Amino acid sequence: MRGGIILVIIGGIIAILGIIFHLQGQSIVGPQSSFMYSNPDWITYGMQTAIVGVVVAIVGGIIRIIKRD
Repeated sequence: MRGGIILVIIGGIIAILGIIFHLQGQSIVGPQSSFMYSNPDWITYGMQTAIVGVVVAIVGGIIRIIKRD
C-alpha cells in the first residue's frame, strides 16, 4: 500500500516541476538570467515532464486501488 502513495507523491512533484519548467519557457516565472527563461524548447520539455508526472501519479493511484482489494 505504501508503494502506491509514494508513486502518487513523486508523480505530483514531477508534474509541479514540469509546470514550472513550462512557465519558465514562456517567460512567466523565473529570473531572466536562467537558461530556461524565454526558451521555446523548455515549453515542450515542461509539458512532457508534467505529463510523465501525471502518468506516474495515476499509476500510483491504480496500484493503491488494486492493493486495497
